Amino acid sequence: MSRPQVLMYATSWCPYCERARRLLRDKGANVREIDVDTSPQARAEMIARSGQHTVPQIFVGERHIGGCDDLYALDAGGGLETLLNSGV
Repeated sequence: MSRPQVLMYATSWCPYCERARRLLRDKGANVREIDVDTSPQARAEMIARSGQHTVPQIFVGERHIGGCDDLYALDAGGGLETLLNSGV
């Protein structure tokens, strides 16, 4: 079974985005990043999908994880590895 795609709406300058990048990179996640600063359509898509205006907004497969703090909380609880390996 292949690992699920991780999608992160982010900006290049956001320190929370960098923290999320670092954790996902350390976990070996396949991350597709969308820079919302360069595309108003991407920001509108992010808001429509997540209901949030802040970055990062992270999705694993179709599951919305939330922002950086949510990602770290998921990891601290042991759920991030499982999600990244199974998509469930």
